[in-house]
Amino acid sequence: MMLRRTFLAFCGALAFTSASAASLPEPSGPVVLEVTGKIGVTNGPGVARFDQAMLEGLQSGIIRTSTPWHGRVVEFQGPYGAALLKAVEARGSSLVLTALNDYSAEVPVSDITRYNVIFAMKADNQYMRVRDRGPLMLIYPFDSQPELKSEVIHNRSVWQIKRIEIR
Repeated sequence: MMLRRTFLAFCGALAFTSASAASLPEPSGPVVLEVTGKIGVTNGPGVARFDQAMLEGLQSGIIRTSTPWHGRVVEFQGPYGAALLKAVEARGSSLVLTALNDYSAEVPVSDITRYNVIFAMKADNQYMRVRDRGPLMLIYPFDSQPELKSEVIHNRSVWQIKRIEIR
């Protein structure tokens, strides 16, 4: 009887583990972004790695806005921040974005949903190269709301993003 209970408890734990340990497919191309921290979906030990195709598979949007770095209105295209957070089952209240040069900024999750930000992969229909602030740049709709034209928000608009830690 004890052995049967132990076996049933083991099976129950196994079912719970497989149901709660969701995973993403493995990237088939070069990894563009790694997401770590408080996430429920991974494709590696404690990490969700995305290639360009995986990011393009997320719900995407377009933001036409001027920026302090472009000097004109640019049409940015990329996955919604909220779609990325949903894909990894993020459970934190902030994101720490880290760039290729190790610059980092903390962004509240509330910014992601309130302003409908995107992780831009394209500017004016062209993929953003590293020298053009790519491969990913956090874009707010700067022209749509005056409070977005502030130093605080500009500092959160990290470009050349390589990693996001959910806290």
